[in-house]
Amino acid sequence: MNKALLDLYSDYLISSYDLTPATRLSRILQGAVSHDKITRFLSEDIPRSQDLWRMVKPHVRQIQTAEGVMIIDDSIEGKPYTDENDIVCWHYDHTTGRHIKGINFMTALYHAGGVSLPVGFQIVAKTEHYRDSHSNTEKRRSPVSKNTHYQELLRFCIKNEIPFRYVLNDVWYASAENMMFVKHDLKKHCVMPLKSNRKVALSKTDKRRGKYQAVDTLAITGNAVWEIYLEEVDFPLLLVKQVFVNEDKTTGIVYLVSSDTTLTYDQITTLYRTRWRVEEYHKSLKQNASLEKSPARTVATQTTHFFAALCAYVKLELLKISYRMSHSTLKLSIYMRALMTAYEQLRLMQPIQFSKKPLFA
Repeated sequence: MNKALLDLYSDYLISSYDLTPATRLSRILQGAVSHDKITRFLSEDIPRSQDLWRMVKPHVRQIQTAEGVMIIDDSIEGKPYTDENDIVCWHYDHTTGRHIKGINFMTALYHAGGVSLPVGFQIVAKTEHYRDSHSNTEKRRSPVSKNTHYQELLRFCIKNEIPFRYVLNDVWYASAENMMFVKHDLKKHCVMPLKSNRKVALSKTDKRRGKYQAVDTLAITGNAVWEIYLEEVDFPLLLVKQVFVNEDKTTGIVYLVSSDTTLTYDQITTLYRTRWRVEEYHKSLKQNASLEKSPARTVATQTTHFFAALCAYVKLELLKISYRMSHSTLKLSIYMRALMTAYEQLRLMQPIQFSKKPLFA
């Protein structure tokens, strides 16, 4: 991959507030890089996690710690007006409860020392076509499950010797299979939420007898920590009930489990609060790194644009450390500087006068 063009293009994504066509970048560079060269850069190679890791490795090595956490989550880059292909298709968005047309991507986000850096990614490709028996319409599906991608991303992090102690994810990845994988295969601990109707046993004896009950029927009060057992999980878990107040003043409840049985209530809830960093990452990708602003039409160009947006996010995260400003504030400061330049340029321009009177006399 052409690193010089990647550097220019990712800067372009940070600077832009509108669509990001190759022609506009060429004009900004005053023809120093042709539109065709930028288009070739976007279409020649399809970047993968290994390419991202080569970019972020030096920065990860500076912040890494054995107490770091690895956050796995997915999001959807909305592409409502783009033609469907293997990666631009319909995906169920559990945050809105409906299907959205766009690019569904998963990220391994490493958080340590107050810094969050993406160290691996996977775009969900729905390459298989099938006919839905209920609606009798043709649909797409991925031959690889998200749980498989989840485990592949974590294996990739272990292969690259990224130190971390805990894996954090939301309820959609809180399967028994993933818990067993993190504990036994990776030799790490996990902190995950459970659905309120998840069946748990309160002792090994209850587990052997098959005596389970829904987690929301347990009389958990205050900061109590319960030891529980899940089906198909061969080790005990700590369970806590966290009550929180939403922005609309309604009350929410989340049930958290941890494979690390040495943790306290405060430690479990504090650790899981770190998972919010991935939501900030998704928001910044879309609002500050122009993730959804590309007019690209092919799988190759769309993937390269996505990769460049990840690189733009990394730049913003490093700038945040240097200037002690949030991503949004950094982008706003760039915009204000551009606005000042445009205003000064306009003041130098004189309209044609059709009379000798001042324009606004």
